[in-house]
Amino acid sequence: MPVDLKAKIRDVHDFPKPGVVFKDIMPLLADAEALRDTIDRIADWAAPRKPDIVLGAEARGYITGGALACRLGCGFVPARKPGKLPWRTVAVKYALEYGFDQLEVHADSIRAGQRVLVHDDVLATGGTAKATVELVEQLGGIVIGLPFIIELTFLNGRERLEGHDVFSLIEY
Repeated sequence: MPVDLKAKIRDVHDFPKPGVVFKDIMPLLADAEALRDTIDRIADWAAPRKPDIVLGAEARGYITGGALACRLGCGFVPARKPGKLPWRTVAVKYALEYGFDQLEVHADSIRAGQRVLVHDDVLATGGTAKATVELVEQLGGIVIGLPFIIELTFLNGRERLEGHDVFSLIEY
């Protein structure tokens, strides 16, 4: 029987700034059954797309992205904040619903033609997801889907990802 994943999401008001209600997946991650169910459901959606790589965005996207890659039997690439990766990187700057940020991946992390699943915990405005798609495309990878645990539909992030296959387990 599937776990009620929504019951495992905590609202944190005024984080990271006043007026924002942050959807915290840490209780979900701490619950073994909920975590397993989350990864299994996303993997069921992703497996037919035959990914070579899961790219997970910092930070929660690479917590669950690593587990997803393991479950799918493919490689994993973390998209990190500037200065966190030890080798030559490519980067993209993007807008968040509450400011700007930047992500980097190793320049040799994705080869031309590789099938890449771009994963993160939350789809909000689509800024992070669009940036990770751009990183994959800069390196010649093919984005085959974007699975999320949560989608904040009222922020219309899916619109910024038009033309891509988007999936979310929970919608608010």
